[in-house]
Amino acid sequence: MSPLPAAAHRVAVDVVTVSLRDDGAGAGTPVFLALRRPRPPFAGDWALPGTLVREGEELEQAALRILADGAGLARPHHLEQLATFGTPDRDPRGRVVSVSYLALVPRPAPVHESAAWWPVSRPPPLGFDHTVILASAMDRLRAKLTYSNVAYGLLPATFTLSELQAVYESVLGQALDKRNFRKKVLALGLVTETEGQRRGPHRPAQLYRFRDAALVVLDDVIATSAGP
Repeated sequence: MSPLPAAAHRVAVDVVTVSLRDDGAGAGTPVFLALRRPRPPFAGDWALPGTLVREGEELEQAALRILADGAGLARPHHLEQLATFGTPDRDPRGRVVSVSYLALVPRPAPVHESAAWWPVSRPPPLGFDHTVILASAMDRLRAKLTYSNVAYGLLPATFTLSELQAVYESVLGQALDKRNFRKKVLALGLVTETEGQRRGPHRPAQLYRFRDAALVVLDDVIATSAGP
């Protein structure tokens, strides 16, 4: 087991990267990115992308670096600091405090051979305390969907209202009343119509985009009405 660097370097970042995998039914399955660890501790096991922060490196830079180098993943649509995890025994090599991040991408992108997308509902055994970090990230995402426009991180630039609702239903794990959902989203000014329509088996659907391509916290909640 390799020793850790000097105490000043014992700060790590771990990134929970969430996406929606198309399930062929118009919705999506929430998935997250994990890497196969090549060395101890937990060699051969799965873990969240994580790295020790380098001297002079910003925390967010470290998060982006491990996504790019560890998984070959381009900059996510959304990245935010999640929480700090510092249980003394979380790393068998010694005391390491982890600053975790939540990253969102619209679709699971191709990644390195040592990386894979796993269903959030059926994760593999994860090294360190990464199961706890994953649960914390999903709690944050579910909560934030109800009072912000964070869904932009899970959608392409343009989308239909049905596709937007599918994101909410997939992440929240519940059906929402279609009429009430659309009424609330439009009343909040969350999205705006854009050119084009999505053609499918039914009549063409109007395309929309988010008014803001950055996080906006709302004064009201969005997803409150469950479907029948």
